[in-house]
Amino acid sequence: MGTKNVDDYLTEGIYGSRQTKPSERKQFLGTIRERIVIALTKGQIMSDKGLDELDKAMKANQEAKLLINGDVSHKFLKEEKALANKYNIPYTEVTNEDADTDIGAVLTYDYAIEKKHIFIDDEADETTEEKAEASESLFGKIKRWLS
Repeated sequence: MGTKNVDDYLTEGIYGSRQTKPSERKQFLGTIRERIVIALTKGQIMSDKGLDELDKAMKANQEAKLLINGDVSHKFLKEEKALANKYNIPYTEVTNEDADTDIGAVLTYDYAIEKKHIFIDDEADETTEEKAEASESLFGKIKRWLS
């Protein structure tokens, strides 16, 4: 790379220091994917889906921190904040007007952990009856209505 020159210092002073993977940082509330233990979408936060998984993750990773999307209303974040307080995990609300993300909360470290699966499947929360109804054909629904 070489040494920094005056232009580098001026650019860094005006725009701030360069960050690695800026698109990932916008998506994951200021952190990068390789540091995440678990990520919840806004929909999962608002419907309280994934609280059990978040509880398990917080219990196993008490040195982590919780990043919460500041665009989600405070009334939906009570349970997540209570879990963080239960395990003494610091949490921060992150609001970035420039980034549009569907991530609602992220449990993360300051270093890479390279966890393979960080998202919770919404289908895991559905009951088998709901799955059967969703996969039922149109003909099957009409037949059921007529009988």
